[in-house]
Amino acid sequence: MRETIRDYSGMIVGYLDHESNGDIVARGYNGMILGRYEKSSDTTKNYAGRIIWRGNMAAALLVVRVN
Repeated sequence: MRETIRDYSGMIVGYLDHESNGDIVARGYNGMILGRYEKSSDTTKNYAGRIIWRGNMAAALLVVRVN
């Protein structure tokens, strides 16, 4: 299921794609993958697969740049 995330003015910031196994893929407004939350390990990873948070912080990837 795809959830559209919008800013205060209604412009699309990005999308959260909820997968059947509980994982969530965060995508920018242009569809590029920014990272993902993996339910099995309870971690959020950036686009390169590096763990950047413990827990579900997928939505934060839409507003925070993590190198």
